[in-house]
Amino acid sequence: MRRSPLVLIPVAAALLLAACGSSTTPSASGSSTGSASATCSPSSLQTLVPGKLTAATGNPAYSPWVIDDKPESGKGFEAAVTYAVAKKLGYTDADVVWIRTGFDEVIAPGPKKFDVNIQQFGITDERKKAVDFSSGYYDLSQAVVTYKGSPIEKATTLAALKDAKLGAAVGTTSLDAINASIQPTTAPKVYGNNDDAVAGLKAKQIDGIVVDLPTAFYIAFGELDNGVLIGQLPNSADQKEQLGFLLAKGSPLTQCVSQAVDALRADGTLAKLQDQWLSASAGAPVLS
Repeated sequence: MRRSPLVLIPVAAALLLAACGSSTTPSASGSSTGSASATCSPSSLQTLVPGKLTAATGNPAYSPWVIDDKPESGKGFEAAVTYAVAKKLGYTDADVVWIRTGFDEVIAPGPKKFDVNIQQFGITDERKKAVDFSSGYYDLSQAVVTYKGSPIEKATTLAALKDAKLGAAVGTTSLDAINASIQPTTAPKVYGNNDDAVAGLKAKQIDGIVVDLPTAFYIAFGELDNGVLIGQLPNSADQKEQLGFLLAKGSPLTQCVSQAVDALRADGTLAKLQDQWLSASAGAPVLS
């Protein structure tokens, strides 16, 4: 998938691994210990390079998470979140050093060459056996994808999707979201996986498919020549999926990074950045 104005292409593995189906869990952190606040400042944090925060992202990194593959610009949702976390920890922008990594390599056990890594890592219990995660910086949403000229191309509300023929992969929270949020008059078509669902959409067996938002970007602007990302479905409290910073297992930074993320959520910064980079400019409004 890569994106037309927003997205590029070989992001499939990263986005699909990020948070698809029912593999993610609501739990937020890896091995931050207890609830007591940690003392967090550049002088006390045990980073790879004293006084610096080494942040990793994908190679390449894609919009709208990182704009123009330049995380150092601070443009794009994940680039902006990283600098906001660094600021909470007491680092200046100049103290943040970026490196690039693959996706699969860093979710495996072993030492890491970064302090934090951000590239749409879904927080799962299975992954937490090998690595740490911060608190979730993004509550993953489900989104509706269609094609130009479809019956739902111009839909802007949940009601406008009521009579649509929709599809999703079996066993996913995407399928659950269709029934919970849209409650269509026609039962959704269930596919074996997202690839089959995309094939069904291309064949016009259905009007649209529901997938998690990162995958929606991939499909709409990479897999489909004429794709349209209609928007996000509202999140339900019992199906909360999150993305988090990835850290080495047992990292001394996990609690401090989680505290910084929690503070950014509490003061509204995460919501503002999400609206700027993932809703407004990315063309993925929340449907109501």
